[in-house]
Amino acid sequence: MKSILVPIEDHGIVEPILETALLLGRAFDSYIEGIAVTPDYPVVLPVDIAIGVPSPITPENRMEIAQACRQRFEAFMVTKQVSRAASVLAGLGYAWRQDGLVEDAFLGAYGRVFDVTVVGRPDGTNGHTRLSTVEAALFETGRPVLIAPPKTPASFGQTVVIAWNRSTETARAVQGAMPLLAKARRVIVLELEDWGVPGPSATELVRSLRIHGMTAEALTVPDPAGKPGETILSEAEALGCDLLVKGAYTQSRLRQMFFGGATSHILNQTQIPVLMAH
Repeated sequence: MKSILVPIEDHGIVEPILETALLLGRAFDSYIEGIAVTPDYPVVLPVDIAIGVPSPITPENRMEIAQACRQRFEAFMVTKQVSRAASVLAGLGYAWRQDGLVEDAFLGAYGRVFDVTVVGRPDGTNGHTRLSTVEAALFETGRPVLIAPPKTPASFGQTVVIAWNRSTETARAVQGAMPLLAKARRVIVLELEDWGVPGPSATELVRSLRIHGMTAEALTVPDPAGKPGETILSEAEALGCDLLVKGAYTQSRLRQMFFGGATSHILNQTQIPVLMAH
């Protein structure tokens, strides 16, 4: 994971996102790039405020917001003594994309040339990452997405839990997590009884990981309440997990909106970093 993209929005909470990105960056001597994102506001000239019509965001406002995002990103990196990346990219370093403020759709496309995008937990509260930003990264980049918890984790990637439901999405998440799994001290493939889609068992995934030289183990637990998101997070906490790997939206987003789902619950409630892929 040598290249990391970090979208920065002009909201209250960015430090845990940057801390998590830096934990990942230090593990792989990565290049970390920041980019300023915003909701899809129209760009128009301001109207006469005397007539009482609210003015949408102006080109000048966009530049001011982008500059504020850049200052927060670069101030953090300077404080953490991370060097600005040179023209020859080698070792841990950072840079800022110069193209001003971009919308989520651009982020989803641009993230295709990075190994991973790091975003915050989109729990819907003020100051936190918007769900649309997370979903743009998940559905459009074709790369794994690391969800940073609201508090900086004390450790990262030492004990990894894979929430295995045998789905294509989770298989992609596991593939994206392979560099992290190779560094982990312990890898647990967690399977819930009567949950998931037809496919290889946790034991079969463990065998595959062991072929790659990883120390992995399988664990199957009941989910009597039928709430897999809650069970996954509680089991991960009990195991001392500091990185959860999970496929995103095995069920459709619409179904999860109305009936709930493991992805939605974990995105809203996780207190540990989560690596997801769709």
